[in-house]
Amino acid sequence: MAILPEEEFITHLTPSSRLLGLDVGTKTIGVAVGSALGGFASPVQVIARRKIADDARALGAIISEYQASALVVGWPLAADGTPGPKCQSVRDVMLEILKFLPDLPLVFYDERFSTKRAEQFMIGTVDMSRKKRGEIVDKMAAQIILQDFLGRLAD
Repeated sequence: MAILPEEEFITHLTPSSRLLGLDVGTKTIGVAVGSALGGFASPVQVIARRKIADDARALGAIISEYQASALVVGWPLAADGTPGPKCQSVRDVMLEILKFLPDLPLVFYDERFSTKRAEQFMIGTVDMSRKKRGEIVDKMAAQIILQDFLGRLAD
């Protein structure tokens, strides 16, 4: 399986499907987990990016641990909703990582402002220090991406 449009991706899900949400950056990959049935996402960890094979191994271990059956990957559209160089970069990284992973369906999902929303939550709601925010912002952004997708499924 490869990258699917949202309508087709949804046909591969069951109520018991476990999903991983990914926020793919140049230095890290934030990871969250959720289920179609539960309808909520939880942050899992941040993978420090190295080589593609290492990134894929780390992600594969998380897929196994959480028995994930699909991936929801943040799609960093521009503010006006158009894809740009960041989208191409995420697509390129995921195409390479997919070569090492089990056969899972993957969908790109609009992630505009997910990192900003995560930072605002950590500053405004929990008054987290800059150092602590830097350590977890990517997995919080992954949680927001996945939570938004799960909310869309429930609609």
